[in-house]
Amino acid sequence: MHILFADDEKPLQELMRKELPRMGYRVTVCPDGITAVEAIKRERIDCLLVDLNMPGFSGIEVIAQAREIRPEIEAIIMTANPSTETAIDAIKYGTFDYLTKPTRLADIATLLGRVSERREGKRLLAALMHRLKRAEGHSDLIGGHESMEAVRKLIGRVAPTESTVLVRGETGCGKELVARAIHDQSLRADKPFVAVNCGALPENLIESELFGHTKGAFTGADVTRVGLFEVASGGTLFLDEIGELPLAVQAKLLRVLETGDIRRLGDNESLHVDVRIVCATHRDLETMVSEQTFREDLMFRINTFELRVPPLRERIDDLVPLANHLLRRHRSDGVDDRLFTEDAIAELKSHQWPGNVRELANVIEHASVLCDALPVGVEHLPSHFSRRKLRDDLIGNAPMSLKELEQIAIDRSMKRHDGNKKAVAEELGVSLKTLYNRLSLTSESEAA
Repeated sequence: MHILFADDEKPLQELMRKELPRMGYRVTVCPDGITAVEAIKRERIDCLLVDLNMPGFSGIEVIAQAREIRPEIEAIIMTANPSTETAIDAIKYGTFDYLTKPTRLADIATLLGRVSERREGKRLLAALMHRLKRAEGHSDLIGGHESMEAVRKLIGRVAPTESTVLVRGETGCGKELVARAIHDQSLRADKPFVAVNCGALPENLIESELFGHTKGAFTGADVTRVGLFEVASGGTLFLDEIGELPLAVQAKLLRVLETGDIRRLGDNESLHVDVRIVCATHRDLETMVSEQTFREDLMFRINTFELRVPPLRERIDDLVPLANHLLRRHRSDGVDDRLFTEDAIAELKSHQWPGNVRELANVIEHASVLCDALPVGVEHLPSHFSRRKLRDDLIGNAPMSLKELEQIAIDRSMKRHDGNKKAVAEELGVSLKTLYNRLSLTSESEAA
């Protein structure tokens, strides 16, 4: 537990600087209220032990400002002149207790022990609430493939810690879902989860988005703006596609990770933030380091714990439960065990899924729009599936003329769409006029 002791009596300052560490606590000693408030802004303080009457700000004023900066902070007031007014003010700002000066070290130790027990109780309660939430809720990490089970186990190990996590995987494989799962299973779950795609930010605005800016810091900065690090303070900041950050921003990010201090553009003062960082990338950071486009020290700093999310093609057995889950986002009709026809499932499983789960989500949404009544069939899938299926069916057949191949494609598409010529034209990638011309030629040929 990190304690801030504030008192203008130098003998007490020296005593606490020596005795509080002996009790097992970290300590920051301040001679007045103004210095105490500045320290609370810079450092993560768990408990205040402050004198009521100090130069600058009084003990009550320090506690009031501390509550605005860090609402969960505990506070103990010391005073040589206890009164009813003091007690009322202490209760108003949620002060844990107050001590009458002069006081014994044993009394301070006992009171701080009670504060520690209270904080531990809050932590355990939060952990139990998070476990209950996970037990009652539905995980978005769908699938029972062994590779996904391994990811879940690693999430369970790293989530309760404060370690920086690097999530690797191809585009669209679900890296943000993994980051959210890490946040949801951590003790920060009731705090903000802020996600930002570094590759989507304009290079000239990245610093402002991450760290904020003051009014007048640059042309167009009409108001002071809070950066995403401040927004996420107390919670988790997810930096997606971190490999896209410019080198200059990488250097500033490294400093934040090492010190916890940020500085808004145009500001001379630093702010301390309490943020857990989860990063993700589909890039080969090691190659980027060798090409000097990514800082080696930053790669080591963010790679404290690495998680690899497998691509969809490596866990194709998870495709059906994933497809069912995605379809249920759009549809509530149909029978759960028959949302797709066997042919549709076979078609989905034979695809390589270069876009992974994101591509699957788009395909399922497309099918949901076209399908009037479940189950989803092959005819409801995007046209590139049917064209590939046609090519596969023709492999190994006897040589045919282009006209014969064209006729087979039309006949099969007409059958799939029950003669709906507009749907056939869309599937085959031709205009409706061209299709009518081909059908007219076929009719003339048959008549002859």
